[in-house]
Amino acid sequence: MDFKPQAQAALKKKLSLPLAGGILGIAALLGVANNSVLMTDAGYTYVHQNNVTGELDVFSEPGIHFRMPFLSKITQYDQVITVSYGNTTGEDFYQRLPSIQVRFADTYIGSIPVTFRFKLSLNPDAVVKMHREFRNNSNLIDALLVKNARNVTVITATQYTGEEFFQGGLNQFKTQLGDQLRDGIYMTERKQVEVEQIDLAPVGINQSDSNKLQRTQQLVWKTVPVLDVDGNPKRQNNPLQQYGIAVTQVTIGDPSPEEQLNTLLMDKKRLVADRIRAIQEQETSKAQAETEQLRKEIQRTREVQDAQRNKELAIISEQKEVEIARQIAEREIVEVEKAKRLAEVNKEKELAIAQANLAIQKANALSAEYEAKAILSKGHAEAEILKSKYDAYGANRDVYLAELNRDVSTSLYNNLKNYQVQMPTNYFGGSNAGKLTTNLDVITGLGALGILEKNQKLADASQNK
Repeated sequence: MDFKPQAQAALKKKLSLPLAGGILGIAALLGVANNSVLMTDAGYTYVHQNNVTGELDVFSEPGIHFRMPFLSKITQYDQVITVSYGNTTGEDFYQRLPSIQVRFADTYIGSIPVTFRFKLSLNPDAVVKMHREFRNNSNLIDALLVKNARNVTVITATQYTGEEFFQGGLNQFKTQLGDQLRDGIYMTERKQVEVEQIDLAPVGINQSDSNKLQRTQQLVWKTVPVLDVDGNPKRQNNPLQQYGIAVTQVTIGDPSPEEQLNTLLMDKKRLVADRIRAIQEQETSKAQAETEQLRKEIQRTREVQDAQRNKELAIISEQKEVEIARQIAEREIVEVEKAKRLAEVNKEKELAIAQANLAIQKANALSAEYEAKAILSKGHAEAEILKSKYDAYGANRDVYLAELNRDVSTSLYNNLKNYQVQMPTNYFGGSNAGKLTTNLDVITGLGALGILEKNQKLADASQNK
């Protein structure tokens, strides 16, 4: 028999017992450490319940916190919760709720898809109170948020008629829904009230404006808010307010009416379309009649304007002819006046010329008279001077002749200094009276004989050399 495998198995068993114990000890220590530490995330509120002391601790911020290991409980709440009715794309159970079915004041039914966004309080006392009553996040959503949102939506819908809601009252409905969720539901009473509707005026023949809208009043039973002495609506207690839960957003989708209400709305829409079509046809006929009338008025106005224009043109033509005749007459008058004035100017000119000539002739006569007197006086003076001169010459006859001969000799010398005189062989004697022949006699004789011409040629020849 071989004892070796049995020995090896026993040895392994002895070695595995301490190892397993060590592993189990490490695992226990890790489990204790893990249950002693709480790591919180952002966006969540944690309630730590100590089962030993019974205390509740609230953690709203991310961080690391210590807890009682194995003897404590952690409950997690979403700080922001979205409750959606009629949204089929959500993953959470509270996001797959059907649309809220409401009944309006006129007994019509409609389905409203609406989404609410809630924000939990960060106040530890409010969170502890909420945790004591709802114990976990799912109960809080299902028991409080979902039911309260549905309840407020249904109550708010009773304050509207089906027609009023689907014909423009959706925005006001959303405002009142959010207001009642935040501050409390209105205390209401059912009473008959007048509902104002805006509709097209009835089609008529003599309407001035068939497209004009008119306001109509209709009596309906509605649930209306009860007002206090200050005119503000009285409210019921808000269940969300005691836990510090705030409504941050209300979003309404596309509501759908029940079949009967939808038929009513479609019929009314069809009637309105037919009325609009009838009004348009009436307006078209009216516009065509007005256009034809306007065309006739335009034609008549054009004819009146043409007649008036022809009349004005005739008047203008006559006025033009009168004006031309007047201008011609004025021009003739101007021409006559001009000729008359020119004749007067010419006469005045001739008179002025004659007067000027008379003055000139008088001046010339006077001048001639004075000139004659001056000539006569000058003649008398010159005669006196000449007489005195000749008297002086007569008294000094020899001296005068000597000066005269001197002047003649000087002139002859100046004029005949370049002449060469060749004495002729002939001789001219004196007169029979026994006087000597003068130089003048000699020269005269030589000229007679042609000697003077010869000497002139000789002198010219000499100058040319």
